[in-house]
Formats: sequence, C-alpha cells, structure tokens
Amino acid sequence: MVPAPLAAELTAELPHCHTIGIGAGNGTAGQVLGLNDMLGRNLGKMPKFVHNCMQDAGSVRGAMVAYVAAVIAQTFPDDALHAW
Repeated sequence: MVPAPLAAELTAELPHCHTIGIGAGNGTAGQVLGLNDMLGRNLGKMPKFVHNCMQDAGSVRGAMVAYVAAVIAQTFPDDALHAW
C-alpha cells in the first residue's frame, strides 16, 4: 500500500533498484498483477489495483496479451483508478 507519488519518487531516486508495483501506481519500474485478478476470478470484492483484462479479451491468452500491452503503453495502472 505504497502511495503512487512515493513509489514514483523512490523509483526516480533509486535508478539501480528495480521497483515493482502492486497498486503503487504507474511510476514504478514494473507491475505485478495476480493471474486470478487479471482474469476477473475473485471470490469477493475486487481490490482497487485490479484490472480485469478478461472482460474484453475472449481468451486467457488474449487477456495476458492485453495486460502486457497496457503495461507497456502505460495505460495500466491508471493512478487515478488503480493506485493507493
């Protein structure tokens, strides 16, 4: 639960340390999202950082491709929607 501005600041200050975000915003060096979360398979309320890639994909492979493309394009995570 690292706030997005702090995660971005740490990433900028530590260029040789790869920061990985799980709900820490788009300013980290990389992103992690659990497969069940990515596929929208959750037993309860979806955490804020989750993005259901399966809803528009049509296949597990399509969801994975969409996730990778969104991270590369920096459209996921959207700090306003998915970050602390």
